[in-house]
Amino acid sequence: MTLRAAAGRLARPRRDDAVYAAIALGGACGASTRYGLAQLVPRTAGGFPWATLLANVLGCLLIGMLMVAVTEVWTAPPLVRPFLGVGVLGGFTTFSTFAVESQALALEGAAGTALLYVALTPALALVAVATGTALARTVSRPHLPHRRDSGGRTP
Repeated sequence: MTLRAAAGRLARPRRDDAVYAAIALGGACGASTRYGLAQLVPRTAGGFPWATLLANVLGCLLIGMLMVAVTEVWTAPPLVRPFLGVGVLGGFTTFSTFAVESQALALEGAAGTALLYVALTPALALVAVATGTALARTVSRPHLPHRRDSGGRTP
């Protein structure tokens, strides 16, 4: 890249600033909601982390529903996906806390609980995304555009 091209890139206003602000605001909302859930259902030493599991599974269900809504049903304004999908639901779900809690359970001597948690969380999260996607498609089916598959048949 030439010096002139680099200077031109620096001088242009960044249209991504609004996207970053939407993600940050949504993330604050989602993380605050998850914090509230963790306060309602605290984890004791060696106890199962129900709040984190619930946040991750519920968040994945909602992500599946949201993606159908904004990609198949509705032409969403440009900041809806960053705000809701990346921000709110990304801040609400917490797979980093899942990893830390899994390790903490093992270190606390609750290896069986840790293994159950490690097996259950990703399995339920995947089922939740698939369920959210299917549920959203079922509910919105009358509103979906009439589509034909590649063979010309109506699905």
